[in-house]
Amino acid sequence: MEKLPVVCLMGPTASGKTEVAIQLVEQFPLDIVSVDSALVYRGMNIGTAKPAANILEQAPHRLIDIRDPEEAYSAGTFVRDARAEIASIHATGRVPFLVGGTMMYFRCLLGGIADLPEADAGTRACLDAEAKIVGWAAMHDELAAIDPQSAARINPNDRQRIQRALEVFRRSGRTLSAWHAQASASLPAFDFIKIALVPGSRAELHRRIDARFLVMLQQGLVEEVAGLREREGLTADSPSMRAVGYRQIWAHLAGDDDLAAATAKGQAATRQLAKRQLTWLRNEADLIVVDPLEEGAAETISLYLVTKWNQRGVYGLTGL
Repeated sequence: MEKLPVVCLMGPTASGKTEVAIQLVEQFPLDIVSVDSALVYRGMNIGTAKPAANILEQAPHRLIDIRDPEEAYSAGTFVRDARAEIASIHATGRVPFLVGGTMMYFRCLLGGIADLPEADAGTRACLDAEAKIVGWAAMHDELAAIDPQSAARINPNDRQRIQRALEVFRRSGRTLSAWHAQASASLPAFDFIKIALVPGSRAELHRRIDARFLVMLQQGLVEEVAGLREREGLTADSPSMRAVGYRQIWAHLAGDDDLAAATAKGQAATRQLAKRQLTWLRNEADLIVVDPLEEGAAETISLYLVTKWNQRGVYGLTGL
């Protein structure tokens, strides 16, 4: 039985994924599923470079604006949501088009992830309360005693991952390592077509990152974060506010930095994010790599898809 296709468009921040995706949606029966840990949040539009309303009307994106910023959203939750959207799109005879730069989400979807317990606000509140008394280093020591494998992978300063590992154990009685070890090896049998936008010039990518951050400030990023700071239950430690740009502007509004320093830190953090994304892409197998800085990047991808699908049949699809 022919595997159903799933197209993945990956790339670092500011590499032009949305622009390329829109061009491809105009040519092929593709439905976009966002693969972005920040775009899931409502009210975070400017700092996430969320597509404008007219673009979303032209090319709807699934898994955008599905959580309030006070809520957590894990890789496991994404995998469950994405698989549901993939099935829904295939049921219509169209092709799921996964677009984004959250590489952990891609890794978990493509390589499998344990079906971990859902996040629980009560358990997390208890862990936070304990951490305020003993400190996160001591919480990491507790994790090391329970689950040495996970503790070895998690930095003692990474409070979010320490909290999640302890939460999983307290809710299920099983360690995070045990969950991952028993994760099902039977992944959905899809034909994943993995395309990566990798700029040939790192300097030009950095220029685009820095320029885009300045545009976000002009569009009202400071005001957006100021509004978010007024939301009850939202703090600097909320997962949504750890997104690059948001945490630096939050610190500025808290009086820690002036705007110039916050801007420089936000630009630097975004460049570091891009570096991590590119490192992940270099280690990913079976990628079709396209330079988005070269003219005709979308056309190059389009030609590849047409050639691939014509060689293997069109999976009963129309419009190719």
